[in-house]
Amino acid sequence: MHQQPDTEGEQLPKPGDEDSVTREMGDSPDHGEESYVGHDRLLDQVAVITGGDSGIGRAVALAFAREGADVVIAYLEGEDDDARETGRLVEEAGRRAVLVPTDLVREEACQALVDRAVEELGRIDVLVNNAAYQMAQPGGLPDITTEQLDRVMRTNVYAMFWLSRMALPHMRPGSSIINTSSVQSSSPSPELLDYASTKAAIVNFTRGLAGSVAEKGVRVNAVAPGPIWTPLIPATMPPEKVDGFGEHTPLGRAGQPAEVAPA
Repeated sequence: MHQQPDTEGEQLPKPGDEDSVTREMGDSPDHGEESYVGHDRLLDQVAVITGGDSGIGRAVALAFAREGADVVIAYLEGEDDDARETGRLVEEAGRRAVLVPTDLVREEACQALVDRAVEELGRIDVLVNNAAYQMAQPGGLPDITTEQLDRVMRTNVYAMFWLSRMALPHMRPGSSIINTSSVQSSSPSPELLDYASTKAAIVNFTRGLAGSVAEKGVRVNAVAPGPIWTPLIPATMPPEKVDGFGEHTPLGRAGQPAEVAPA
């Protein structure tokens, strides 16, 4: 049973990485390193996971590898230490890890990611659109700049749109696209208005795409986590919001990445 992580006074430089967590955060996130047991549910499949270096993405990469999948891990340029650690966990499970440093706000970067996955592993069976950007603005809408809005939209929505479109020609019947939404899609926080808007767009996109590709045998679903303890939280939220993060939930605590990965 997980407990509420030690969130008091935590603050990290953006964008937030697991190496900083290990050094500076009171409690490191649990990605399932000691708990996740695979049962060959994804044996010899190929998964592409964006934002796979840390947080929920790392937990998904670890779980998929232990289920038998080879994993392409896309991560923000500069987060190499985190990506290598995730790659180590995948390889420790006996599967291939392909690390792709990139910035998916560019359409050509999304195409290069899909091309790399197909060139190295032959196809794509699972696409996990998980990469996201957020930056809380305590003043709400007046403090959200056009530059921030553009970055949030491109990372959270444009990249998902591009990657889904580009990956589908390489997906066989039985393949799956999984998009990471959020409780923010239906219960937006004023300081995360731009981020919350993208998460609602992800839900709508997921429903629409699911209907349009079902006849091809491709499933499209979204997972909408509540507050999850990842490096993104102390790196992008003010200390007063980090303190007690997740305590308002029915369980009285923030969730852990390992609790999201199975979904």
